[in-house]
Amino acid sequence: MVLTLRWWPGRRHFTSASRTARTIVRPQLTESQWLRIADLFPNKPMTRAGGRPTIPPRPCLEGILWMLTSGARWKDLPNEYPSYATCWRRFRDWTRSGLWKRAWARLLSLDEGFDKLDWTHLLADGSFSPAKKGGTVSASAAKAKARHCCC
Repeated sequence: MVLTLRWWPGRRHFTSASRTARTIVRPQLTESQWLRIADLFPNKPMTRAGGRPTIPPRPCLEGILWMLTSGARWKDLPNEYPSYATCWRRFRDWTRSGLWKRAWARLLSLDEGFDKLDWTHLLADGSFSPAKKGGTVSASAAKAKARHCCC
């Protein structure tokens, strides 16, 4: 049996090694929203020591917002965004520094109807969280089973 290059597997899946080379398909923030909070997310310049260049903050922010709106795992982050480890690390650092609260306050002040909101009534919905092992803790598996009877 003679193998030719025609039978060799294609390389179309491995044409790009960088996850950041792709562009963001569906931005989570509009341009006016991003311009409102862009100065809170500074882009760190390259150091003279060299190394890998840092990812700009906007793609990381878009990836984090995609994660928060979709409810998916960090590892399920699409390839349009930077790696999940980078987005998670930025999310952790920005949360610890209190940057999310400042950005949220700025984005809320962008809305003209913000002063008309009634903040005394809030609603939290937990119906999206699954019940562990399919039920409550008080129900045991032996009592939940019905007796099998043939008569």
